[in-house]
Amino acid sequence: MRYAIPLIGLVAATPANGQSLKPMLDARLRYEQVEQDGLTLDAEAVTLRVRAGVQASQGPLTAIIEAQGNIAIVDDSFDGLSGSAARPLIADPENVAIHRAQLALKLPVVTLTAGRQRITLDDERFVGAVGFRQNGQSFDAVRAEVTPMKGLKADLAYAWSVRTIWGIDGKGARQRAVGGDNIFANLSWVSPIGTLTGFGYWVDQDEATVQGYRLSSRTFGVRLAGMRMLGKAKLAYQLSHARQSDMGPNPNDYAAAYWLAEVSVDFNGPKLGAGYEVLGADTGVALTSFQTPLGTNFKFQGWADKYLVTPADGVRDLYLSAGWGWKAIGPAKGVTLQAAWHRFESDRLTRHYGDELNLMASAKLGRTTASARFADYRATGFATDTRKFWLQLDWTL
Repeated sequence: MRYAIPLIGLVAATPANGQSLKPMLDARLRYEQVEQDGLTLDAEAVTLRVRAGVQASQGPLTAIIEAQGNIAIVDDSFDGLSGSAARPLIADPENVAIHRAQLALKLPVVTLTAGRQRITLDDERFVGAVGFRQNGQSFDAVRAEVTPMKGLKADLAYAWSVRTIWGIDGKGARQRAVGGDNIFANLSWVSPIGTLTGFGYWVDQDEATVQGYRLSSRTFGVRLAGMRMLGKAKLAYQLSHARQSDMGPNPNDYAAAYWLAEVSVDFNGPKLGAGYEVLGADTGVALTSFQTPLGTNFKFQGWADKYLVTPADGVRDLYLSAGWGWKAIGPAKGVTLQAAWHRFESDRLTRHYGDELNLMASAKLGRTTASARFADYRATGFATDTRKFWLQLDWTL
């Protein structure tokens, strides 16, 4: 049985006597500019996203209700729902909605959460909040997090609705909410060499389009993430493997693999990293590949967003990164410079897709974080040349 209404009534019913109240408020102002070969016009957008809410606690109970609104101050773009399709996509449509409305019960061994909530698992590759987009992603779900002993945790969630980044006006293939029977299961153990996690994700999408049905799948995998000190340097590493196959309304009979190997070294300032990620294609079925429809995909395979949906022949991403961080430069705190280079190839037939350069600078002044990003995708055999630039201010109460 599915329900479409978050548990707002439970939030309102939290006892007031002896209750602690915490206001929540954050704002994000962003300028985004996109140039994309093959389209006659460029895109520009200035958007302002505000989230406001309250967290009320009494004993083991915590209730959160949070609304979000996004307005377009400048909207010379295609936002996915409106605007000229002759311009590149900037996926931040105007929106006013309840982002979270949840009630949590925290006991010594288990935490239970019900209602509209954000769910982020591991590195958000498979299940995440899509935090970069102005509207974000949340789930109408029930979730249990169980810690029977130190270092061991079981995390089980059932979500009957995914509240997408397209907001209240979402429609067609870009619905505001996608119903289904989604189950997320994680079991993690903090081992001597890092956190070892086994996971299973059953994604049943009721989206009434061929593409939506093709995103219904079951995924099983394992992940290891750890850190070691090498003198004064910090070595971080992660390895992951998963297998995915069709389920529910998916018309395809397929199986595809996922692989990730990543390592980085932080020299207490300068930082170097390298990684290799594969979202594989089925060896015998056309138009089928490993998909992550509920992940925070902006974090992976380049900021130009060319691989949010995995190509039919899969994708292999070899990437190198470098950066430098300072605790403070004058009044600015947490100053960072980052650069990453990606080389993309298909998994099936192994042909070169293209290359991408990502650059970022950020710093914090008081409650405000300022950042600038740049992405330059150079196509060889997939999509078209695309350049994106962002200026962003984030403020949090």
